[in-house]
Amino acid sequence: MISQEEAISRVEPSALDQLLHPTLDPKANRTVVAAGLPASPGAATGKIVFDADEAERMSQLGDAVILVREETSPEDIHGMHAARGIVTARGGMTSHAAVVARGMGRPCVCGINELSIDDKAGTFTARGRVFKAGDVITIDGSKGEVLDGAVAMIEPELTGDFQTLMAWADKVRRLKVRANAETPLDAKTARGFGAEGIGLCRTEHMFFDPKRIIAMREMILADKETGRRAALAKLLPFQRQDFIDLFEIMQGLPVTIRLLDPPLHEFLPQSEEDIAEVAKAAGVEPSVVKARNAALHESNPMLGHRGCRLGITYPEIYEMQARAIFEAAVHVSRETGRTVVPEIMIPLVGAKKELDLMKTAVDGQAVAVFAEQNYSVKYMVGTMIELPRAALLAGEIAETGEFFSFGTNDLTQTTFGMSRDDSGPFIEVYRQKGIYEHDPFASLDQAGVGELIRIAGERGRATRPGLKLGICGEHGGDPASIAFCQTAGLDYVSCSPYRVPIARLAAAQAALGSGGSSGTA
Repeated sequence: MISQEEAISRVEPSALDQLLHPTLDPKANRTVVAAGLPASPGAATGKIVFDADEAERMSQLGDAVILVREETSPEDIHGMHAARGIVTARGGMTSHAAVVARGMGRPCVCGINELSIDDKAGTFTARGRVFKAGDVITIDGSKGEVLDGAVAMIEPELTGDFQTLMAWADKVRRLKVRANAETPLDAKTARGFGAEGIGLCRTEHMFFDPKRIIAMREMILADKETGRRAALAKLLPFQRQDFIDLFEIMQGLPVTIRLLDPPLHEFLPQSEEDIAEVAKAAGVEPSVVKARNAALHESNPMLGHRGCRLGITYPEIYEMQARAIFEAAVHVSRETGRTVVPEIMIPLVGAKKELDLMKTAVDGQAVAVFAEQNYSVKYMVGTMIELPRAALLAGEIAETGEFFSFGTNDLTQTTFGMSRDDSGPFIEVYRQKGIYEHDPFASLDQAGVGELIRIAGERGRATRPGLKLGICGEHGGDPASIAFCQTAGLDYVSCSPYRVPIARLAAAQAALGSGGSSGTA
């Protein structure tokens, strides 16, 4: 007989992936036709499709499909939901495809440099072979491989032993485990896996629904504030319902909502057909839409007009989102009698004044809604620390920010000066040459990025002793990164729903390894 603590320590957290996702039968024949990064675990078989709309159409007809793209964008969300698995020629472990696939529990292989896609012909070429739309392939997201044809699989089966192990882990861990979730399905899945709240709700994905994207584009095309506010008024009911759903599912657990983060050009149409549709809805000529597209073009959009910079330029966007949050919180609190405490997160802050301005806007909406409803709820306003400057000035920023959540995807990008989407081709060479021991986008760089997290935590808590600290980048589901979070004194980690069990076990092992004990954070 061994102790529960020893049992916890003996289980490799990453091995839990085999319990949560389908895996390929080890006895089955495998013909590998391409290989890339193991971006999201599990296995899937389906017909090749190259377009998100086609993936959705075929899925509705009952076909299993694999979405193959050069790279994905938020516009592809509906097709990613419809697909059984995702393959991209570009991108790294924290690319859009990888992050979204992990959140959905879909297998994904990214960064397949040997993949040559011809969208017009509807084919891809790899290792001298040509595959066309409709051909059947299988992907192994755990190994990063694309295989020819259908391959036999083993379906996952969760047993009582799994729940027992999780219960033992929960007794000894100190770190709380939340989930990155923005849809009701994400939230329910996360709760089923034991998440203790939502650590990151990315609101941008909510606007790509066909019922909403037209109004979103109207807002972007408007050249005056009155026009933008009119379009945002159409989005308000949708946003309010989004947050009502999440608050109801989480039943009083914390929900951290990040206000709009990506640059606006991501929401504008690119095809002639979509441009014509948007122009008609907005009552303008297609040339106006094209001109706006050109005006919003940025050479390096991830370092451009995004995050709180949008909120400062167009405060009405954040005001609409804040109003939706407060109206939803009041509704759920009043209806259920449960405490609802939204945590509103301002992204990409690099200066205290930015957060001051945004908090003032949020507070103004709180005052207005609480007066209208004759009912109030508690809330917090904090920021995502994802820029080195923010980490260094954390003491100042904590004068306004009531919590910090480390967005390690962007913090890694900005610390290394390296694109997470474009680093795939050379990261493996760097590992082979011993420059980096691990891909810094897959496992936290403790020497550099980790040092910034420690500095920010220390300086932030020196100003605000009760400052809540969490991590919501994809590192939140990596066992080695979780061990660092334990030693750095963070309160919680947040990860994709399907990585929640892994994080719970890794947090327990971190507590045991560091001499920690059970408790709350």
